[in-house]
This record gives sequence, C-alpha cells and structure tokens, in this order.
Amino acid sequence: MIKEWIVHNPAGIDRVIVTKELPGTRWLEILTAAGCRVEICTSLNFLSAGEIKAAAGAGCDAVIGQLTEDWNGKIFSVLKAAGCRVYSNYAVGYNNVDIDAATKLGIPVGNTPGVLTQTTAEMAVSLTCAAARRVVEADAYTRAGRFKGWQPALFLGLLLAGKTLGVIGAGRIGSAYARMMVEGFKMNLIYYDVHINEELEGYISAYGDFLNSRGEERVTCIYAGNVEDVLKKADVVSLHPVLNDKTYHLIDSERLGLMKENAVLINASRGPVIDEAALVEHCLKYPDFRVGLDVYENEPCMKPGLDKLDNAVLVPHIGSATEWTRQGMAVLAASNVAGILKNYPVWKNNQNVALFLGDDPPKAAPSIVNAVELNLPFLDS
Repeated sequence: MIKEWIVHNPAGIDRVIVTKELPGTRWLEILTAAGCRVEICTSLNFLSAGEIKAAAGAGCDAVIGQLTEDWNGKIFSVLKAAGCRVYSNYAVGYNNVDIDAATKLGIPVGNTPGVLTQTTAEMAVSLTCAAARRVVEADAYTRAGRFKGWQPALFLGLLLAGKTLGVIGAGRIGSAYARMMVEGFKMNLIYYDVHINEELEGYISAYGDFLNSRGEERVTCIYAGNVEDVLKKADVVSLHPVLNDKTYHLIDSERLGLMKENAVLINASRGPVIDEAALVEHCLKYPDFRVGLDVYENEPCMKPGLDKLDNAVLVPHIGSATEWTRQGMAVLAASNVAGILKNYPVWKNNQNVALFLGDDPPKAAPSIVNAVELNLPFLDS
C-alpha cells in the first residue's frame, strides 16, 4: 500500500521524518522554529521496516517514530548512513527500540515521560471500575433490549470499598493509580516493585492518619517481597511494570492460578506482560474472574477467544488518549529532536518535563534515555 506524505516548512535545512501524524500544532512550530523540514506520513497503517528505510533515503537528520514500530539495529544503521543525529520515540516506553544499537552508532534516543502518568493511571482506574462492576456486559445487555426491570441478582459485581488492591510495578503510573484507588475507595494496598517506594508508603500512611483522625478505619500499605504474594492476597491487581526479559509473560497460567477466583486483573502497561492464551483459558474456567485490558500481546491482534469473553473489558490502547497528554507527548518528542539538532544540553531526568509545555521552555532536550552513555552534557551540570 502506498503511503502518503505531507511536508511542512519545505525550505528547512534539517530533514525530520515523522512516521505518524501527531496531535496539535505546537510540536510542528517547535521543529519549524528550529529550521527543520518536516515530512509526515499521513497513513493510518503502520510503516514497515522497508518503508522506514526508504523514507530516510540518502539524507535524514532526525526521526520521530511510534511504539508500534520496531526500531532495531538494522534500521539505525540505515539512519546513521543517512546522517541521522537523533531519534525520538512518541511514547514513554521504548522496549521497541534497540537502545544499545543506537548508542553504538552515536544516535541519541528520546522518549516522552512525565505527561502520561495521570492519564494512564485514570484509564487503569476506569478499567478497574468497568470490570469490577460489569459495566460493558450490562451496557450490551441493555442495548440489546433485554432489560425488563430491576432484578435482585442482575449483574452482581465486586464492591471495591475496603478491599485489597495489588499493584505490580510502583513507578510513576503504578503509584498514581494506587493513590487514586486507595483514596477513592479506601482500599488497602499491597504492592511489589524491584525497589521499595518510600514516597508512596509515606503518602498512604499519611492518608491513613487522616482517616483515623476522622474516626474512620485506617488504610494500610504493605510491600510484598514477591509477585506471588500480591496475586494471592489482592482482590484487584493492576500491572505497571516495564517490559523486559524478566517481565515477559510475568502473568502466566501458574500465577493466574494463585489469584482469587473473583479477582480483577488490569493491564495498562505492556501487552506481553500477560500470557494472553493462558488468560483466555483462565477467564473461561473462572467466569467470576474479570479482566480489563488496554494493551495486548501482539497488537493489534488478540489471542483467539479473548474478544468473545463476557468477563473481559477491552479497549484499543488508549491509556494516554487525552488531548492534553497526546499533544504534550508530541511537544516533548519534537523538543528532543530540536534540542539535539541545536546542540542543546539534556534536561536532567528528575526534573519536571512539564516546563517544556509552557510558554518559555528550557533550552534543552527534555528526555534522552542514552544521554549518559553518549556523554551528552546536561543542563546546569
């Protein structure tokens, strides 16, 4: 299929390839102000490796790509030969990018952290409520004209208040989700991460003190020593780990078997964290078990039977899909490219990247994941 391209600022000096149209206009203004010629693929279909290489051609200074594309060593070699000086992923995650290959070729790799946290956490909360209260099932039932009046046992779901919440991966998004659920439903938290999250624990403890001061029962927070303890004890489990060799199929048939038969499992992180075939089998065996998914093992495909499950809530990878977030991601990706092309230093990764969304952004590349390995200078370092 022929892919169509549009060009912005054709007189620009540095040629930037963008593999998908991005929301908003400010990101384009950033690249135009940096003297870039911006070529954007307008197709809804994903570019193949061959099409990406053809688009780079003999001269390409920078690329903004997607999480759904495989940015491997071969492609980076082609980009390097074409003169590419920076690649930015339009995502906070970058498991689709061969960082080592890019680093060996001297190509900085950017990502877009800091603007997806609340949005993605809110989607995980939405999936939790929808799955626990069987919202999608009830919606389909009502639309089909089957609702004949109130019934005592119609679509009984799981009461969240006072239950135990399990979070696996307590980084920014996992912590935000945990806080929303604990505050909103007064759930007790058990979590697992490779590191103890003292800030999260302190926050839950302070919230428990507040509830106690109001004569209400305290909420608790427990750090589990392993994933298994979370799965055994939690009524709701939400997955927020990074995807790597250790977390691939983290939730398999054996670990699903540890969960309560009426538990709720949520995944708004990365699809391959769950063995999808095992999940289908488990949901069929335990109809009171419920799942909410925003991501899939082999997107956009799903394992056979998943889309037929009544006890599964399925949405099409829209965890970050708010206007503010998606436009902010575009601004950060463009700022990564413009910053490197203009030889700006790199923003320190513990600083607030939201400043790049303001009227007077820092003169820096907001997030370069291999900046240390490439010995790039940091702002004010």
